[in-house]
Amino acid sequence: MELSDLSFGPFHLYTIETGRFRLDGGAMFGVVPKTLWSRYIEADDDNRIPMAMRCLLITSENTGRTYLVDNGCGTKFDEKYEQIYQLDYTHSTLKDSLKYHGFDPEDITDLIFSHLHFDHCGGTTYYNEQQEIQHTFPNATYHVTQEHLQTATSPNAREKASFLPDNIAPIAKWGKLNVVDENHEYEEGLQALPVNGHTLGQQLPKLTFGDETIVFMGDLLPTHVHLPLPWIMGYDMYPVQTLTEKERLLDQAVENNWHLFLEHDAEEEVITIASEKGRYVINKRLRLSDIPGK
Repeated sequence: MELSDLSFGPFHLYTIETGRFRLDGGAMFGVVPKTLWSRYIEADDDNRIPMAMRCLLITSENTGRTYLVDNGCGTKFDEKYEQIYQLDYTHSTLKDSLKYHGFDPEDITDLIFSHLHFDHCGGTTYYNEQQEIQHTFPNATYHVTQEHLQTATSPNAREKASFLPDNIAPIAKWGKLNVVDENHEYEEGLQALPVNGHTLGQQLPKLTFGDETIVFMGDLLPTHVHLPLPWIMGYDMYPVQTLTEKERLLDQAVENNWHLFLEHDAEEEVITIASEKGRYVINKRLRLSDIPGK
């Protein structure tokens, strides 16, 4: 496993791979027919497509903070669910990726949750040998938006399966839980962009240094294959709102040459995009270490 990193102004960024899994291709592309999306991404015999759980570690020279954005699905699934989602920890694990870059879980001071679906927050906790829930990052403050915390703790029937009780309850009860508002600024150069189409209160961390910007895309743009505007997940609670938010952010990315960090793309880590004949297209395919830094 070779993971990339980047010096970016007062920040240092590290790619954290936490394993691979598979989700149903139909659910991942919503109303888009399989005859279209299967040209660009291969499904297995059960119609599942490969997915990354790629997170982002950020250290700050200005504040001394060590932020981790999302942390994968963790290890609390039983064998049945591991088979359903084809969890692959031979590719990578959260702890191995941290160790690769010289970090221990105790070094993390802040967990920024884009949102609390199981594949984004499951690594927050684990079962010890006595099958008791333990917190993976004992020194970390947890950051989640007010609107999303309410959604996760009182989910509707459609979204309930994504908010697993053994993930949500320990987070909601954590003594260092920090509930933030939309557009929260964690520090100068690190701000969260609010989006509400996929789930209410999703936050996308945005890092800025000079003329360069990196946006952690979360589930607004899960893979590069989702670049066409109507290619929106069936998992999204408010797909028309996703459409509006996606167009607005991608237009900004084109205009300002933003670097888009892709959480779920099994092939592409970072892309920049352009607009050609009314369509969004990939301009550059990059690793984190390819981005201009300091």
